[in-house]
Amino acid sequence: MTLQSTLRSFLLFILLCAISGVGFAQDAIEHIWYNQEKTAKVQIFKATDGKYYGKVVWLKEPYNEEGKPKVDKNNPDKAKKSTPLMGLQLLKGFKKDGDNEYTDGTIYDPKNGKTYSCKITRKGETLDVRGYVGISLLGRTTTWTKAE
Repeated sequence: MTLQSTLRSFLLFILLCAISGVGFAQDAIEHIWYNQEKTAKVQIFKATDGKYYGKVVWLKEPYNEEGKPKVDKNNPDKAKKSTPLMGLQLLKGFKKDGDNEYTDGTIYDPKNGKTYSCKITRKGETLDVRGYVGISLLGRTTTWTKAE
C-alpha cells in the first residue's frame, strides 16, 4: 500500500465518521463549566455506560491554610473525608432526555457533604443545574457557564 492510498483511506474514514455522526461526535454538555461562584471548574463527560458525569478539574483556591490540597472534609463517610476535592466526582448518572435536558442524576455538594437528586438544562453557553430533595419544586437552581 502506498502513502497516497493510505492517506486516501484515512480521509475516507474521516468522511464516513463525519457523515454518520460516529467517532468524534461530542454532546453539547461535554465541556468544562464554571460553577456559579466561579470558584471551581467541572468537566462533564459521557462514560462508557452512556450516562454523564462531572468531576472537579480546577479550583480557584486548591489549598487550605496549611498549604495542603483541600479535601472533602464535610463528607458524612469518615473514610472519604481525606479525599482531595481536585478530581472529585460531583455529578453522577445523568441521562440525556431530549435535546437540552439531562435527568435522573445526582449532585454532591462538598460544602455540606450532602447528595441531591439533580437535573441539568442546557441553555446555549450556560447550564441550569437544579439540585432537589424529593420533587424538583423543592430545590435550588444554580447557573454554570462554559469555561473553555
